[in-house]
Amino acid sequence: MNKTKGAFDSPELWSPGCRQSSTSLTSLAPPFASGQQAIDTALNIILIVVLLVIMVSLGCTIEIAKITTHLRRPKGVAIAVLVQYSIMPLTAFILGKLFQLGTSESLAILICGCCPGGNLSNIFSLALRGDGNLSVVMTACSMVLAIGLMPLLLYLYSGGLYEDDLQGKVPYKGIITSLVLMLIPCAIGIILNEKKPQYTGLITKAGMVMLLLSSAAIIVLSVANMGSCIMVVFSPSLLGTSALMPLTGFLLGYAVSAAFKLDDRCRRTVCMETGCQNVQLCSAILKVTFTPEIIGPLYFFPLLYLLFQLGEAFLIILVFRIHDRKMKANDAAKIISASVDTFSAEEIKSVSRHCRNSGKPGKQYTDSEAVALTTLQALPSAASS
Repeated sequence: MNKTKGAFDSPELWSPGCRQSSTSLTSLAPPFASGQQAIDTALNIILIVVLLVIMVSLGCTIEIAKITTHLRRPKGVAIAVLVQYSIMPLTAFILGKLFQLGTSESLAILICGCCPGGNLSNIFSLALRGDGNLSVVMTACSMVLAIGLMPLLLYLYSGGLYEDDLQGKVPYKGIITSLVLMLIPCAIGIILNEKKPQYTGLITKAGMVMLLLSSAAIIVLSVANMGSCIMVVFSPSLLGTSALMPLTGFLLGYAVSAAFKLDDRCRRTVCMETGCQNVQLCSAILKVTFTPEIIGPLYFFPLLYLLFQLGEAFLIILVFRIHDRKMKANDAAKIISASVDTFSAEEIKSVSRHCRNSGKPGKQYTDSEAVALTTLQALPSAASS
């Protein structure tokens, strides 16, 4: 099924120009030329700086009062976190087996599936008219819990991939250290939001702008650094995986939250939180903590995931908005119809009462015509309102 199976396990594909001499898997870097080393260093710096800014902007959206409010009634947060750390890692594992991916490919996808939620989910939840507070709290909780859950899930699932090949290749200490360090800029953002809330909007916007600009820069530098090897990431297997992962998360997140009888707003929120991963954190972990011999150009996979994540989320939002607009139009029509019926009944009763008191049958017919005419005249104005 996968024509590139095994290609990712060959170290010679990792270096620029797809050529590399035999080196130890524990070495710090392949023998790059000086220019290629500079590009590789620039990539690492960009990924780290972007991640720091993104985490500060994420912290700026978190309010301690909202967290404590949801933690007093933790059902929604507990279900959301459970869905986040059960559906996505399992989906990544199954897709790796389904597409018969190689060791390094499966590992990169698994790391992406084990990552906590990203801040894009907060924007998508608002666009779906979800529970914005739950979205922010869930993102914060998943980030904190990732310190323990992400290494644990990687350990459990990687044993089912290719145990001998992964022996000693997953830098658990480096991953845990990266996750702990990421809490520092997030905490800075929370403090800024509490002490200087007037700056948080600007920081959040700067984070989103930097995300877009850095994605373009990473693409350019990755192509310059890896050359034609970067195209291996666009294999049919990885394209199919990056398309199915977020979609599965969106659909199953909504289905599981519905099974636990959360309200509609919470369901839409859990849907977005489940499918949206922190791709910046994933890229940084893959690029900085793993050696190039092991992961090669696969640090580029989270950006591919991001593209499908954005496209599918926008499609879901579009479908929801169209459906929501139709529902509101139907509700408005029902209200207008009920109002007209009530108005007509009251007028007919009033006219009939007047005719019975006057004792003039002819008057009743005339007044009924007048009521019908008045009702017909009232319909356009009622519909327009």
